[in-house]
Amino acid sequence: MTNSRDAHGGFPAVRARRLRATPAWRRLTAETRLHAADLVLPMFVREGTTQPLPISSMPGIHQHSLDSLRAELNRAAGAGIGGVMLFGVPEHKDATGSGATDPDGILNVATRIAAEEVGDSLVVQTDLCLDEFTDHGHCGVLDPHGGVDNDATLERYREMALVQADSGSQLVGLSGMMDGQTAAVRDALDSAGFAGTATLAYAAKYASAFYGPFREAVQSSLQGDRRTYQLDPANRREGLREAALDIAEGADIVMVKPAMSYLDVLADTAALSPVPVWAYQVSGEYAMIEAAAAHGWIDRERAIDESLTSIRRAGADAILTYWAVEAAERWSRA
Repeated sequence: MTNSRDAHGGFPAVRARRLRATPAWRRLTAETRLHAADLVLPMFVREGTTQPLPISSMPGIHQHSLDSLRAELNRAAGAGIGGVMLFGVPEHKDATGSGATDPDGILNVATRIAAEEVGDSLVVQTDLCLDEFTDHGHCGVLDPHGGVDNDATLERYREMALVQADSGSQLVGLSGMMDGQTAAVRDALDSAGFAGTATLAYAAKYASAFYGPFREAVQSSLQGDRRTYQLDPANRREGLREAALDIAEGADIVMVKPAMSYLDVLADTAALSPVPVWAYQVSGEYAMIEAAAAHGWIDRERAIDESLTSIRRAGADAILTYWAVEAAERWSRA
């Protein structure tokens, strides 16, 4: 006698476990795959140091000297990852972040080194934001009342874009979350003959608790918070709206940041975006996995790969992750 469930494709005729039975089957039927070329390594370069300095809240990650930067850039290129995103850690800060537009400032010097060392094999990317360079730690210049002056900040971003492009940046990362920043930077680049320099808009960047270790990495001077310009973690539709605004302003790529807690926003953006969508696996995500693994609570390598897979599965075309080189090298040995 035929089981009615058989006729409708149910158990026992359908046994979905067949396609999970062996490693070969699981590999063949995987819907999401990780590849080294889809990873971007964020790197911190510190002015005034002659050796790499460990970041205590991010085990295994360092503030690089210019010499150690060269070595790590070449390791990254050898691992076959897609690119590097550079952040500068200056010795001196001021109210307007003047070091950001100094051609001899640490970020611009590091960019020239990266362009010379690996510019043909990696996409050299630079953080276009003032927070690392201002003594108040905000992503823009302040008005007389202590608030961030959006339009005055855009003028500083335009200046930064030109210096970074002239230093060899192939992709400027607009992470400040100022209204109109993508259009302003695109206009500045095009008007100055840098039409070939691409823009990465941190379109849906949330005011997250998971940035804590990053603040140590860049020696942030921030007092207070950035909730007047970064997105409220409660808002999903607003993230998609911000992405749409940046696309309309000419962004070549849009980003969701952080990744882990905003996979819904990432999936929404990926479903509608005509341009590539990236995600940033931020410092707090890195630190949590490293801390849990150090206590023996989770399998470190499996947790890393699962976290990256979830971001790709949600729709990210590429991922900024501090595990980029380590993961790429490990996958190449598998």
